[in-house]
Amino acid sequence: MKVRVLPWFLLLALSLFLIQTTDGAVVFRPGEKAKYVPPGEEELNGNAAELFEIGQKAEKEGNPKRAIRAYRQLVRQHPRDALAAGAAFRTAVLMEQVHDYLMAAGAYRVVVTTYPTSPHFLEAIEAQFRIGEMYLAGKKLKVLGIPMATSMDRAVEIFAAVIRTAPYGKYTARAQFDIGLAREKQGANDAALQAYAAVIEKFPNDPVAADAQYQIGYIWFTAARAGTKDIAATNNARTAFQDFLFRYPNSEKAAQARANLQQLEHKATSSSFDVARYYDKQKAYRAAVIYYNEVIRQQPGSVESEKAKKRIDQLRAKLGDKVLQPLQEAEAEKKKAAEQEKAKSAGQSAPGPNSAPILPPDLDSALPPPP
Repeated sequence: MKVRVLPWFLLLALSLFLIQTTDGAVVFRPGEKAKYVPPGEEELNGNAAELFEIGQKAEKEGNPKRAIRAYRQLVRQHPRDALAAGAAFRTAVLMEQVHDYLMAAGAYRVVVTTYPTSPHFLEAIEAQFRIGEMYLAGKKLKVLGIPMATSMDRAVEIFAAVIRTAPYGKYTARAQFDIGLAREKQGANDAALQAYAAVIEKFPNDPVAADAQYQIGYIWFTAARAGTKDIAATNNARTAFQDFLFRYPNSEKAAQARANLQQLEHKATSSSFDVARYYDKQKAYRAAVIYYNEVIRQQPGSVESEKAKKRIDQLRAKLGDKVLQPLQEAEAEKKKAAEQEKAKSAGQSAPGPNSAPILPPDLDSALPPPP
């Protein structure tokens, strides 16, 4: 009998010990079953001052989650209280400290939109920008606590919020530029170009405007270098880099912009030279000469230019100048010759200065009427 009672006695003692050492609570609600709430997660109630004090105490005790709950409860229940703005800011700070960055960005946004006169307004703007740049740099989103993938869209949302809430702030131009970078990383070049253009238009005197102008050229430069058939890519890249050098000649990227322009010119020359050789092989010599001349115009003194000159001389010696004339000039000469021949023929059959055309008798009014 003693052997059977002892295990039950030990279980009872252990249960009493666990109950005494547990700080959790059992919540009873009318019409509901009793519910156990883990320590620190019990419902927080009180006026604004009491909730703020709970949050402050939890922070000192190293319990940021409880502090966040207290501060958020304060903002929800007492949004117009004098302590609400400070509670909203502490919520955001603690969320950032526990690495819940997206929630922190949203909490900072609450500070600047709901409490724009808060003394923490500028800090909240800076914090949003900081978090946005983390995601721009490759910070991965977490799903159920597991890093899954980077999100440029989230970065763009954060930067857009900075621009909307502080349109003339310290970080606004940079946030607009970072939207361009995020879209460029996504391969959304049209959106990136639009974002960079907005930087130049809205913040022309900000140092980041030079970077935006360069990036516009670089996007088109990359498209042209990739071998796209769109001639506009090369032309747009050339124009953008020329604008960059005109506006920012002392920029640290000026040397690279010049190098990029040289590559564009060489690419255009090589393309014209290849077309000229194609027509040359097809014995369409007139078209070949047109493109050889284009090579000479684009890159005078280059290797391709010297080859083009040499080939034109060879064709001229072989075929003569008339055969190599541009088609329009040749057609014009043919037309001119035809007109001259026509005028010459008309001159031979025309009446002399002392003669006049003889009219039929029935039409000649100088003759008497027929009998």
